[in-house]
Amino acid sequence: MNYLANAAQILVQFFFDLLIGVVVARVLLQLVRANFYNPICQFLYKYTNPVLMPLRRVIPGWRNLDIAGVLLVYLLEVIKVVVLGALAGASLSLAGTLVWALAELIEYVLMAYFWLILIRALLSFIGADTRSPVIPLIYQITEPVLKPLRNRLPPLGGFDFSPLIATLAIYLARALIVQPLFDTAAWLV
Repeated sequence: MNYLANAAQILVQFFFDLLIGVVVARVLLQLVRANFYNPICQFLYKYTNPVLMPLRRVIPGWRNLDIAGVLLVYLLEVIKVVVLGALAGASLSLAGTLVWALAELIEYVLMAYFWLILIRALLSFIGADTRSPVIPLIYQITEPVLKPLRNRLPPLGGFDFSPLIATLAIYLARALIVQPLFDTAAWLV
């Protein structure tokens, strides 16, 4: 029976992470004002609009931030934590569940940025084909994080060390923000 529970947890984790990834991508692309005519943006807008447009009528955005999308992705995280907790046989308090879901969401976004920054750094070394619709989106999503760092770093022989500093900041954020949230959630259970 334990094997079936593990398989169910893997499937639930995969399904929710896929849904969360789609909504997070939509929120981030809208936040950076990505090219709407990019096929990937069109795909994300097409499949998230049926859920987000009714929510946006009730919950307005703020500047470029889609508050309805942020709340939707947080709700998905809460549901994921509840379902995974039920599959594991754990009973979670409401406060513990909400804090755990917040920690999961922050960690998800941080790790998404980690991988996007890593991919961008690798693309800069290999000189990737810019006709792919993915590459401009990676640059658009990561530029708001890397540009302020690049502007503050002194020129170091033509090398851009902003991805290195950004990944260090991501790991520090995981250690100083996410882990204490997980510890708080575990204490609240």
